[in-house]
Amino acid sequence: MAACSDGEVPAGRDSILEPLSFPEDPGSSASLSSTKAAPCALCPDLQPLWEKDPLLKHLLLEHKLVIADVRLVADFPRYMMYWRRRFAEQPLTDFCSVIQTNSEGPVEKQEQYFLLCDALPEDRILREQLQQRRLEEVLEQQQREREDITFQRACMFCNEEFKGNRSLLLNHMAKEHACNVGLPDNIVYCDEFLDTLEKKLDSLQCLYCEKVFRDKTTLKDHMRKKQHRKISSKNKEYDRFYVINYLELGKTWEEVQSEDDRELAEDQDDDWSDWQAHPLRVVCLFCEHQSDTMEQIYAHMEETHGFDLHKIKADFNLKFYQQVKLVNYIRRELHQCRCYGCQEKFVSREEVLRHIVDTTHAMKIPEPSTWDQPQYYFPTYENDALLCALSDSDSEMEEAERCRGVPVIAEDVSDLQELRHNSALNHLLKAGTSAR
Repeated sequence: MAACSDGEVPAGRDSILEPLSFPEDPGSSASLSSTKAAPCALCPDLQPLWEKDPLLKHLLLEHKLVIADVRLVADFPRYMMYWRRRFAEQPLTDFCSVIQTNSEGPVEKQEQYFLLCDALPEDRILREQLQQRRLEEVLEQQQREREDITFQRACMFCNEEFKGNRSLLLNHMAKEHACNVGLPDNIVYCDEFLDTLEKKLDSLQCLYCEKVFRDKTTLKDHMRKKQHRKISSKNKEYDRFYVINYLELGKTWEEVQSEDDRELAEDQDDDWSDWQAHPLRVVCLFCEHQSDTMEQIYAHMEETHGFDLHKIKADFNLKFYQQVKLVNYIRRELHQCRCYGCQEKFVSREEVLRHIVDTTHAMKIPEPSTWDQPQYYFPTYENDALLCALSDSDSEMEEAERCRGVPVIAEDVSDLQELRHNSALNHLLKAGTSAR
């Protein structure tokens, strides 16, 4: 479960910069963010220079500016410098979409946020140019490594020394130790990649499952017996070492590879006989409990936390998208360590959950004007399966049933004899018969 924001965020300020994700693997790492510093695009002075994450937080809290899909920006400092120049030339509203929060509430509680995204052609072109520039730099680095004959390194498994080209060591690891990390020509920043792998082994950590062992002998036996002499594709830490991840803007190697697979499968007959649906894993609104069905998660939330979503839906007569907004609102408030019922702020998630139980605030839902707002269309956790499994309200289903029962009125066919007599097909048939 994502951690709460730190105590530096003022109460009532939302510090979520983009949708979060429930962890699929407790040991997985987030994508590496750029370590280069950049100036603020809206502050008058170039100083201070900010690291990426603090700068995004500063833009949100101080300037109400949100950059969409920021993880897809190939060169963040250059991106910031470009928009710093453009914002100095023209107003912010010329480039950004304006989002007004709490639009139906009191004027003093309304705030305007600015969204900069690639829906703006200028932003899209800039992102593509930065991506192309980074791809060129990566390909140049890869070519240098492919032609480098001064490479020298010992095998991390047997300490045999290799000199010349990096492919000698990588091929040796694949052939002699069954450690296949990919073809040498697909790898870039090879020294840094091998340093990362060796650091894990020196820390007595398995390369694949990343479990830590008490000594090297136990680790080696584990990796040999479990065939774990490979890296996990789920660990995004390794993405930067493979050229395929730089090829297309916004696409990972899995997406690029799946497109290639689809092209190969186009000429083959569709065979769904071995298809298996992935089970739905719905996460509780309050804790980390997961269930396979909505009935189970509803029962868990009602029995464990005193939260009855069915009753709330009936009391407020919630339609589908209102349910979506309410779920996103509650998730966001709890992520901010805030009680959604009384807005009291706490230091940790555990404290706010204790407060909700002690005060019986689980069923204390604020007025719709608080949560029925457009910003809550966007998921707090982008892989939130609960949103996909919400049901329509009874009134919506009844309306759909009524629509299914509406009869379709055909054209007037009361005088079939006259239609047959005047039909153009009759003349064509007669013309064909006389021609014979």
